[in-house]
Amino acid sequence: MNISVKFSLNGREVHIEAEEDQKLLWLLRTEFNLTGTKYGCGVGMCGACSVLIDNRAVRSCKTELRHLAGTKVITVEGLEKDGKLHPLQQAFIDHGALQCGYCTSGMLIDALALLHENPKPTRADIILHMEHNLCRCGAHTRIVDAIESVVKTGAAA
Repeated sequence: MNISVKFSLNGREVHIEAEEDQKLLWLLRTEFNLTGTKYGCGVGMCGACSVLIDNRAVRSCKTELRHLAGTKVITVEGLEKDGKLHPLQQAFIDHGALQCGYCTSGMLIDALALLHENPKPTRADIILHMEHNLCRCGAHTRIVDAIESVVKTGAAA
């Protein structure tokens, strides 16, 4: 059954009609041409498809359209403001916290969710929070270093 839903996407109000059980991942990629959010495992385990919904990281491959009404969705494309990278994005570059880059958008989103929830996490907090995001290249140490550097500067939010 098709439904009509309005929500905020990267700071602008959008309206979409689609099947109520249509997954957010595919809406982002096909209807809004936002391809930074990646398909990884398709079952919500890897984190490649993470987006923020009302400042909480969620797996877009499992999130259905019917749950989006009135929410605020932010994808990796929404992190940059006025041509300036978000401090987390810059830290990932500075620390070489990516190799193939496939997991990077999900890692950035989950890191930002952590910093919304806890602006001053310890290294152990960061490791614990990020352990549910998979990186096949093995950049986890550099990812944790990048997040930790943003915490130290206080530029997280």
